[in-house]
Amino acid sequence: MSDTEPRHDWSLDEIEALLDLPFNDLLYRAQTLHRRHFDPNRVQVSTLLSIKTGACSEDCGYCSQSAKYNTELEPEKLLPVEQVVEAATAAKQRGATRFCMGAAWRNPTDRNLERVIEMIRAVRDLGMETCVTLGMLSGDQARRLREAGLDYYNHNLDTSPEFYGNVITTRTFQDRLETLAHVREQGISVCSGGILGMGESRRDRASMLRELSNLPRHPQSVPINLLVQVEGTPLHGTEALDPFEFVRTVAVARILMPTSYVRLSAGRGEMSDEMQALCFLAGANSMFYGERLLTTGNPGEDRDRELFRRLGLEFEQAPDSRSAGAGDGGSRSAASA
Repeated sequence: MSDTEPRHDWSLDEIEALLDLPFNDLLYRAQTLHRRHFDPNRVQVSTLLSIKTGACSEDCGYCSQSAKYNTELEPEKLLPVEQVVEAATAAKQRGATRFCMGAAWRNPTDRNLERVIEMIRAVRDLGMETCVTLGMLSGDQARRLREAGLDYYNHNLDTSPEFYGNVITTRTFQDRLETLAHVREQGISVCSGGILGMGESRRDRASMLRELSNLPRHPQSVPINLLVQVEGTPLHGTEALDPFEFVRTVAVARILMPTSYVRLSAGRGEMSDEMQALCFLAGANSMFYGERLLTTGNPGEDRDRELFRRLGLEFEQAPDSRSAGAGDGGSRSAASA
């Protein structure tokens, strides 16, 4: 098995074998590969804002925003553009290079999409990369987002095809793949990963990574989330995932998708500094920054800056998204720009 070129033909047995490696061997292999493509001491930082909160018709078993569960979350309408620009400006001043906007929709209406396009253009005018997560998209909607200059579209696979029905019934795994295909066909960079700790098996985690790594083009950004248990959702009370299993999954994601940004996303508030340090050693080189992720908490900025100081890490500098163009990969030169 060679690490020299990205592959798109990984078997489930190969990925499980990676997950089964002795921990030190796995991290050594992941860190060695990470250094071929990235500066190991730079981390890309994104900020996430909920631009439309709650009242979602989906039944994702982990989500506080589903209208099907009583999580005491107050629904909010789509934010005005001015409020989004204010939040993006503050995020940029704090060091974020990418501004991500999430709306709790099954799929956007054309009217709502036009309002989001206004937000994308306004945030790009600040010199930041843009990312949105709006649910399922048609091919024409993906085209409109590309014409607006969108850099990234987030649409997570969440888990394996085999375990998927235990978490979500209101859309299929294939629906997710089709949205990713629409985004990829338009040349928009794909942000897609999953959630760990939902009661899935190691084989399920391997299967999810196989789906991601065997896409026609690896996602440019791969968020690895740790389940944040929300009271009132079906997954509240699920047995906590072994922290070493989370780190192993990060390391294998790095090996399978060597030029992708691997992001620590939801769940960092439940991680110790030592666990996060192991994730960076395993090849994570992106994270969400700020005290809130959509509706759940995140470590405070002071804590993150202190952790970076202790580890000798630096925030990656902002790329010129208007000249780089959507679809650029995560090579060392891009990471050092």
